[in-house]
Amino acid sequence: MLFVVGIADIVICSAFLLFWRVISVDEYMTIKAAAQKWGIGERRINTLCAEGRIDGAVKFGNSWAIPSGAAKPADRRIRSGKYIKLNGKTDRSE
Repeated sequence: MLFVVGIADIVICSAFLLFWRVISVDEYMTIKAAAQKWGIGERRINTLCAEGRIDGAVKFGNSWAIPSGAAKPADRRIRSGKYIKLNGKTDRSE
């Protein structure tokens, strides 16, 4: 069989394989493992990764690889019921 592969495909595959050779899989954990470790939901961890609030988190396709030694980010969501003021007006629409 003859497979026709473009240069871009070869470069992407080579970069992926090189990255996996450089890092150890034991150094990273999944979103599910981080959720169990930190006691918060998988969906919340996915949001934290997307916001860039977990240092060293790397996205592979649809999955995130989180460093095993990463600290749980502080919760910056508003819990008091107060709204953040923007330009002298509240963020709540009335």
